[in-house]
Parts: sequence; C-alpha cells; structure tokens
Amino acid sequence: MQEQGKGTKDTDRSLKNHLLTWLTAIAPALLVLFVTVVFSAFFGGPHLWKGWQVIWKTLFRFFRFTLVLCLPLFATISIYGFIVEKKKKVLLQIDGKREFTIHRVKHWVFRPFQGIGIGLVFAMKLLTILQLIVGPTSKTFLLIPQGQFELARLLMVTAVTVFVSLLLSVLWTLDDMGIRYFNRKDQELKMIGKYVGTLMPLIFGLYGMFGLLATYPASQAFAYAFKIVVVLYPPLAFFAAVHTHFLRKRLGLLLKRTSLRKAVILEHE
Repeated sequence: MQEQGKGTKDTDRSLKNHLLTWLTAIAPALLVLFVTVVFSAFFGGPHLWKGWQVIWKTLFRFFRFTLVLCLPLFATISIYGFIVEKKKKVLLQIDGKREFTIHRVKHWVFRPFQGIGIGLVFAMKLLTILQLIVGPTSKTFLLIPQGQFELARLLMVTAVTVFVSLLLSVLWTLDDMGIRYFNRKDQELKMIGKYVGTLMPLIFGLYGMFGLLATYPASQAFAYAFKIVVVLYPPLAFFAAVHTHFLRKRLGLLLKRTSLRKAVILEHE
C-alpha cells in the first residue's frame, strides 16, 4: 500500500510539473490574451451584453487562429522528410545541436514575431487580390477583426495562416534538429533559419508597416499595426510552444527521416 501511495504521489507530482512547464511555456500568450480580454470587457461598449460579446469574439478569434496554426503540424514531418531527402547533398546534421527546449527569447520574442512579420506581408499581398475580387470598397486590412462576416476574407486569412504555419514549422524543425546548409564554395556552415530568426521579422515588419503607411494615415496605420500584434501574438506564441512539444514527442520519427551526414563544430558558429 505504501508503494502504491508513493507511486500515486509521484504521478501527481509529475503531472503538476508537466502542467507548470506548459503554463510557463505559454505564459506570454496567456498574459497578452488576458490583457486583451480585460480591455475588451471595459471598452467593449456601454452595455454589459456588448462587453461580453466582444470578450467572446476575442477568445473565439484566439482559438480559431491557434487551431489553424497547429493543425498543419501533422504535415510538418512529411514536408521535412521530403526537403531533407531532396537536399541531402548540401545539408549536414551537427552533433550536439539538436534542441527541443523552450527558450524565452526564441519562443517568446523571435518566433512569434517571425510569424507576425511574414503574415503581415502576405496578408497585404492577398488584400490586393481581395480588392480586385470584391472591389475597392474592401480597404480594411485583412488581419484586423471586422464586425461582419466575409467569406472571401475568411478564406484569405486562413490561407495566410496555413502558409505561415507550414513555412515556420519546417524552418524551425530544421533548426531544432541541428541541420545546417553546407556552402561548398566557401566551405561554410549556415543556419537555414538564421535570417528568418533575426532579419526577417525586422525586414518584413518594416515592409508591412510601410505598406500600411502608404494606404492609411499614420495614426491609423500604427493603430492597425498594434492591433495586428495584439491579435496574432498569443496564437503564434502558443504555436511556438506546441511546435517544440510536437517535435519532442516525435523525435524517433524525425530521426528516421534524417539520413544526413554528421558533422562536429569545433568552434562557435
């Protein structure tokens, strides 16, 4: 009986530690979502029912974006395996560089803002297409929530979200697996997602911001940019944590798909 009680306590402790790890990983996403919900409750409207309606829409939007981001993860390993097989002549796997832990700067800052930057650019491009389809009256930015339902707009946003999910998840998987691109010309190893992690959020974000400034007055453009960050950051930060957990659980399958030459780095990259 003592052993059984000890086993139950160990199980409970393990579950608590697992839950605490998860809550820590998604803490920024929950914090931004909580602040957004509280703000919506106070400024949603003069009537109580209006505030609750805004809160419901905020939560529903978060779960919708998060679901659309996470579902394509099941295709990640297949796409990853295809890329590794096709490009194995120029790819190397670095010993000791495989990493599936949550890092605050990488998972709370860089990775969410990668998605925001990429989504900003592609949403602007698709908005141009949408305007050609439904006319110039549809000028509101795609990633800004609207009060009325538009099927074409919903399909465009879903397409952008799925594309961002697949692009980022494959790039993150290559980096987390310690895979590098080997440049035969200068005999140099390069991180495949290096520029995605540092320059892309800045470049794409600035490009998208200039696009907003070209379309809207400065005050409105900055307000839209703030709303986009508030809307997209929680699901993207949540997605970054889920991606790491997803890969960790399928490490064996990933290793089977990684038939690459091994390399050892003797000095800092």
